[in-house]
Amino acid sequence: MNTSSQTILDAVIKKASALCPDSLALVGVYGSVATKDEHEKSDLDLLVLINDERGRILSDCFILSGTGVAYDIYCTSWQMLEDDAECNHAHLSRLLDSQIVFCKDARAKEHLAQIQGRAISLLASDARFDKSRNALDNAKKFFAQACLSRNLAEVREASGMAIEFVQNALMLYNGRYFKKGTKRAFEELSALNLPFDISQCVLDVISATRVGKIRRNLKNLIARACDYLRFPGEKMPVTAASLAGTYEEMWSNWKNKMREAAARGDVWSSFMNLLLLRLMLREVWGGTSHEDFGRGIMARFRPENLSGNADEFDRALENHLALCIRAGLSPRIFKDADDFARDYCKAIPEV
Repeated sequence: MNTSSQTILDAVIKKASALCPDSLALVGVYGSVATKDEHEKSDLDLLVLINDERGRILSDCFILSGTGVAYDIYCTSWQMLEDDAECNHAHLSRLLDSQIVFCKDARAKEHLAQIQGRAISLLASDARFDKSRNALDNAKKFFAQACLSRNLAEVREASGMAIEFVQNALMLYNGRYFKKGTKRAFEELSALNLPFDISQCVLDVISATRVGKIRRNLKNLIARACDYLRFPGEKMPVTAASLAGTYEEMWSNWKNKMREAAARGDVWSSFMNLLLLRLMLREVWGGTSHEDFGRGIMARFRPENLSGNADEFDRALENHLALCIRAGLSPRIFKDADDFARDYCKAIPEV
């Protein structure tokens, strides 16, 4: 730590001791000072952990004209660290790497260690895959925004956010977090031994000067990330109980409507009925060994052949029935309403 950094650190502790002695829990140093990347233009990254709002008086932002270095002293609450420990992002150096240089009460250090332990445990558990998946979902949302935005500035902004979430997703998936800041991000990502050149993919996006090119390159980055991020899913057992009523419901909701749509030449209804079948099949079979069942239905939709779409629906429905029967479930089919009523009411005691 250089002389200026030490002077600033001492000033923070001195001011806390004089004006809010019970507010400052501890002070830690992270960033370039902690990673030994410090140079003459490095600022000072401080974890100024406060117990209450009065400690906010320790915050300050300033520039030293003699060195041309700017500093931002921000206070961190315990809740902020609790939020970091949820690992919804991969920028966890403040929480996990801070070197404690001042601690008024040993209990504060113990509390910090507990929070750190939760983050470390999460990164080592399968729960990290959910965090990674959420980050990837956010990247996709910003990709959609980039596709919908109309000018270069908006597209670049949305693309930058998408890139940030992709990077977070990759790190969290591997149980890692960024330790060395933006300037070393590619180095840390490269250490993951990804099957694609993440740095080149990112540079392709941010170096593009046309909206269409940015979108294409961003799509390539996200597609590469999706191919790599194969999230483990528990294969749920398929039972007659879990499938009960699904075949009949699909028939009731859409089977006859597909034929009606074909007769009316109603392309929209044909499309939506087939889509809704696909969504229900995914809901029923997702997370099982048959989770890919029905995936190709929408690819085979033909706006010019509505009768063919109805045939496609019927084939998918019968395939679903075959899987239900294999699981030990027979469909509830009755000759007429009277036949159903007798079966439906058979449990009613006779008076």
